[in-house]
Amino acid sequence: MVGSSHEALHRVFQKDPALLTRAFQKVLRVPFPEPRDFAVLNVDVTEIEPVERRVDTLMRVETDDGAYLLVVEAQGKKDERKRGSWPYYLAYLYEKYRCEPVLVVITQNSTTARWAAQPVRRGLPGWESLTVRPLVIGPDNVPVIASERDAERDVPLAVLSAMTHGRGAQAAAILEPLAFALRTVDGESAAVFGQLVESCLADSRAKEIWRDLMSEIRYFFNNPVAEKVREEGREEGREEGRLEDRAGMTLRILEWRAIPVSEAVRERVLACSDLDQLEIWARRAVTAERAEDLFSG
Repeated sequence: MVGSSHEALHRVFQKDPALLTRAFQKVLRVPFPEPRDFAVLNVDVTEIEPVERRVDTLMRVETDDGAYLLVVEAQGKKDERKRGSWPYYLAYLYEKYRCEPVLVVITQNSTTARWAAQPVRRGLPGWESLTVRPLVIGPDNVPVIASERDAERDVPLAVLSAMTHGRGAQAAAILEPLAFALRTVDGESAAVFGQLVESCLADSRAKEIWRDLMSEIRYFFNNPVAEKVREEGREEGREEGRLEDRAGMTLRILEWRAIPVSEAVRERVLACSDLDQLEIWARRAVTAERAEDLFSG
């Protein structure tokens, strides 16, 4: 059970280790060798028993260019003590495993991201004996994935998008496309990803929307008809199901927000056979002041 956003932010990489190296390329624009294999390691970096030190997530990745240690730290706010701990972690882990450590800090806060990105320098000014340069993943560089098609192309990255933007105004717009994309993965993975996302949502309305979406996901995986459509890949049935789900979800978002829905609006939404148009209406439902605002613009 994931109990906090701090735990969820680094646990997502344990669920899909390759997401971290994809984040290097797609989010940080940092070249990283193509991974061959991953191993999650013991996070304990305690050297003297009375002083316990632990990193959040530690993985060893094997590449054609050699092995690397990926040290992932979830950071909720500024903590100057970490600027002493991080150099220690990297030096100790290099000595223990004899492969290059890479420090990655993930946060939901832009101010914390800017603080964490500052190099840690130890030694003489202009002649530092040690410099630590964290790679930072946060809301300023993780894309907002608010399209169902984009979410389906890389579901773990869409999960990361929802998590890092979980405390911002754009969180609700990400949730529905992600929920539909979760139907393309196995039920166990969908459940784990759903729990990780919920732990990172700050807004009570967004949490309520996400819980209802996850209820529909659970129904989808437990419904034999829906499962048959998903497994057999019948495009016609899948498209029809998407239209019905998207139209229904658009109306439910309005209902969750206590916005009255006239019969004319309901009929127009349910009669729509354009998935792209329904996606636009669903996004507008998150911020609309009246049901008729779905059709404005």
